Amino acid sequence: MNAQDLAEDGLPPLREVIARLSLSARKSLGQNFLLDLNLTRRIARAAGPLEGHAVIEVGPGPGGLTRALLMEGAEKVFVIERDARMIPALEEIAARWPGRLEIIEGDALETDMAAIARSADLPVRVAANLPYNVATPLLVQWLKTDPWPPWWLSLTLMFQREVADRITAAPGEKSYGRLAVLAQVRCRPRRLFDIPPRAFVPPPKVVSSLVRIEPLPEPKGPCDMATLERVTTAAFGQRRKMLRRSLKSLGLSPERLEALLEAAGIAPTARAEEVSVEAFCRIAALLANEKGGQ
Repeated sequence: MNAQDLAEDGLPPLREVIARLSLSARKSLGQNFLLDLNLTRRIARAAGPLEGHAVIEVGPGPGGLTRALLMEGAEKVFVIERDARMIPALEEIAARWPGRLEIIEGDALETDMAAIARSADLPVRVAANLPYNVATPLLVQWLKTDPWPPWWLSLTLMFQREVADRITAAPGEKSYGRLAVLAQVRCRPRRLFDIPPRAFVPPPKVVSSLVRIEPLPEPKGPCDMATLERVTTAAFGQRRKMLRRSLKSLGLSPERLEALLEAAGIAPTARAEEVSVEAFCRIAALLANEKGGQ
């Protein structure tokens, strides 16, 4: 291969790497590869600043975003990849950037990322083109991190646009639901830009969006995240019903439930889509206190 055939980072173009290693995206793993280094570098810059920071990347595939993170100055990158077919491509990147890329083969949902962050001895950011089939469970896992503030400084993540809408929606909007409350009670999520299907190999059937999530200096309310998750799951599971009906599954009598809503400053006839993040937090805090006092 001639020098002019190499990409800006001195490695072969990703299409050549994929062809040489006979790699293909597997639908069962939620894989869609980003091959355009200009685009992956834009994503890496959106995840920054990266100088003096470590980055954890989930589902790197053949390493398009991995290469961009290193090119944009990340001091250390940890990639978590469950697909063994991708490891040789990642090892080629590690050889190009000695000591700066650590490859962890395994399932991200079962990986102790807080321990990885501690081992980095650097401020840690998360950046990923998340596999669609684990994107929401991973996000909820990161949002429920305890203690708070979390081990991560920011999350810059690729989602289907529908999921990005659900993360960033405000009360009263069609997409407002459980995920918006969980994301916004402790964090500030922002949708940065959309990425069309043609940017991926293979092209998905949906538009993707890049979302950046940063921890708030103080949460919007003092409530237990597990209880908040229970409350929002019940409330939005029957989002068109009044709260006094949709929250019955929490196990309170109708009288206790109405008293709890009144104490939280919420009309029992309100519907979940009308209730603010702060108000959901008040419900969760009161419910936790009530259960604790039983």
